[in-house]
Amino acid sequence: MTATLEKYFKISQRGSSISREVRGGVVTFLTMAYIIVLNPIILSSVPDVDGNFLGGGTEAGAGFATIAAVTALVAGVLTILMGVVANFPLALATGLGLNAFVAFSVASQMTWADAMGLVVIEGLIILVLVLTGFRKAVFDAVPRQLKTAIAVGIGLFITLIGLVDAGFVRTTGIAAPPVQLGIGGSLAGWPVLVFVIGLLLMIALYSRGVPGAILIGIVATTIIAGIVQAIADVPGSGGDPTSKGWNLNVPDWPEKVFAKPDFSLLGDFNLFDGFERAGVVTAALLVFTLLLADFFDTMGTMTAIGAEADLNDEDGAPAGAQRILVVDSIAAAAGGAAGVSSNTSYIESASGVGDGARTGLASVVTGVLFLLSTLAVPLVEHIPNEAAVPALVLVGFLMMSQVKDIAWDDSEIAIPAFLTIVLMPFTYSITAGIGAGFVAWVVIKLVKGKIAAIHPLMWLIGVLFVIYFAIDPITRWVS
Repeated sequence: MTATLEKYFKISQRGSSISREVRGGVVTFLTMAYIIVLNPIILSSVPDVDGNFLGGGTEAGAGFATIAAVTALVAGVLTILMGVVANFPLALATGLGLNAFVAFSVASQMTWADAMGLVVIEGLIILVLVLTGFRKAVFDAVPRQLKTAIAVGIGLFITLIGLVDAGFVRTTGIAAPPVQLGIGGSLAGWPVLVFVIGLLLMIALYSRGVPGAILIGIVATTIIAGIVQAIADVPGSGGDPTSKGWNLNVPDWPEKVFAKPDFSLLGDFNLFDGFERAGVVTAALLVFTLLLADFFDTMGTMTAIGAEADLNDEDGAPAGAQRILVVDSIAAAAGGAAGVSSNTSYIESASGVGDGARTGLASVVTGVLFLLSTLAVPLVEHIPNEAAVPALVLVGFLMMSQVKDIAWDDSEIAIPAFLTIVLMPFTYSITAGIGAGFVAWVVIKLVKGKIAAIHPLMWLIGVLFVIYFAIDPITRWVS
């Protein structure tokens, strides 16, 4: 068995071991398991145009358990597929941001089944673009240093995600400043203390070169969170940005650990009814918006993961890029067909890579844990976010180290790279950062008279991103 795994996944060839791959897969699961809870929170709280909630009729939140179980099921199957087909340490699950767009912008104009049909169409279009080689061609047309900037920007982005999810950084609720340290400029509450302890512990373990530093940190911090909860009885935040409670899950022991999963959402989609309900032009623009966000999010994610794992070639492309893109495209359609929104590659996979994962075996481990979690939804609901997100901050540091490979004394690449890096965290969007960098790169080449240096596909991407940034006024104009 060991020899078979070694040969198939090329574990030694990539400088890893089975134990490191298993450990990395576990770490990746722990840092992204929040999606099992967060996706149903988003999708079960918004009614569609007819006033119905996903998986729950006319009652908000009634479909929570069903959405959670299907979210875990689809993530598990697709992540295993990524590991087996692409042999790449990349996990997939319902895309945050994409699910919010589906909930608040798409379902508000049609039924949930219609909205999921548009997601399926978007995924199928991306799959065609991959199979025809177009998506890979776009990736190859992007300058290498701009790819590096994407990886660095994502590092800052996931760092901000970790800090915000922990309550270390919060919104102020006013225009200036928009964010602040904790509450009123100071840290407050037991959960933030748990996060700080977890982060310092991971930093100490990593600095000492302890194998499995991230996983050890997550497990230890989870135990600390449980002790804190037993002593202080801290409540959940309830979505209140000023709360001193746990951000997402309260770390207490559930009444039951396992429950029979409900997969009734599978296949709940209408492929073309959304065009009839919302109108052809509006529906087409919604599909285009989903398409563009999905298209470039994955490109940035796989570049960053490949760079962190040292699996990218001299042009900055990860090994097996075409297979990675095929699986990711299938995931987009599969998420819609399962009724839980588009699935995509997760940058949190970098946490597993940071802990040693280098092959698809880590993805298989992550996928199996997702499948097992379909039976343990009650338990997953009680694992605190504050115990896992310190890993995102540490991994953000690891990805930030690539910034030295950008020629900061060359404005033609430095300015686009700068915009790419800063706009990802500041807009909370990988796509926005990539788009700004691409448009700036094309404009600078154009004004300096270096038109011949602009790849035809970069022209096309630039125009598409201009449309993407102006999608709201365009939608209003054509409606």
